[in-house]
Amino acid sequence: MSRLRGPGPLVTVELRPPPSDLRYASGVDAWIDLHHSISRLAKSDVFVFLTDDAVGAREEENLGHLASNLGHDVPFSQLVPFLTSKHELEYCLKYAERADALGFRALTVLGGDQNVGLPRCFPHAYQLRQRIRQHLPRMLLGGWANPHRDASEQLGFVADQGFCADFYLTQVVSHHSARAVEAFLQEAGRQGVEIPGIFGVFYYRSARPETLEWLGRFFPVPSAEITRDFDAGLSPEDICARTIKALRKVGAEKIYVSNLGQKGVEARLERILQRVGL
Repeated sequence: MSRLRGPGPLVTVELRPPPSDLRYASGVDAWIDLHHSISRLAKSDVFVFLTDDAVGAREEENLGHLASNLGHDVPFSQLVPFLTSKHELEYCLKYAERADALGFRALTVLGGDQNVGLPRCFPHAYQLRQRIRQHLPRMLLGGWANPHRDASEQLGFVADQGFCADFYLTQVVSHHSARAVEAFLQEAGRQGVEIPGIFGVFYYRSARPETLEWLGRFFPVPSAEITRDFDAGLSPEDICARTIKALRKVGAEKIYVSNLGQKGVEARLERILQRVGL
């Protein structure tokens, strides 16, 4: 929280655990790659968010694997697991208890995509955050906001006491939607929102139409603009860096970078940040 509230940039990373349907050998290899990346990121003082059944795909549970494989190499205070509402309430509360006992200091509690996967235990994520806050009052909780939607409505949700979050992450944005982010931040100032936000940046690996169409099911994808960026000769790192620069220009200095993979994440992030000048 001190880093979020402090001045200057903060770049964090969002990683996905391996899918739960991998064969044993493939699953072991994927977790080894992920753990190497997490360890190197954390030792470089990068905070890491870990998803929970991202985009409706069943993922291996993050807590159990982190506890058994990372050991004492990485302080769990550097890691922030996601917990969606797409589990039974008893599981969610037990999950929060386990996270607290292991030494995690924060959870990002989201609703989860309602169009895929299991149903939510509550219609809205703030209801689950409220139950976790009652259950574990010392656990820091993160929420969610979407700069692509009406800024007044979204910031109204965040400003409401019932939102029950110490920070929030946003839906993925890009340099092609920087104006929406600027309007979002201006509305946050107008409403006096003091909860710090972390803006999502997506690492586009290519402009394959099939991939962009599939991603568009889960967040707004500026397909034509991204395609023009690649056609102009920009690399994935160049495009990601452009987004970070554009966000910083409008005042969004705290970000998380998504879709960096599981292997070689720290090297990929370093190439991006070199282009940004950080």
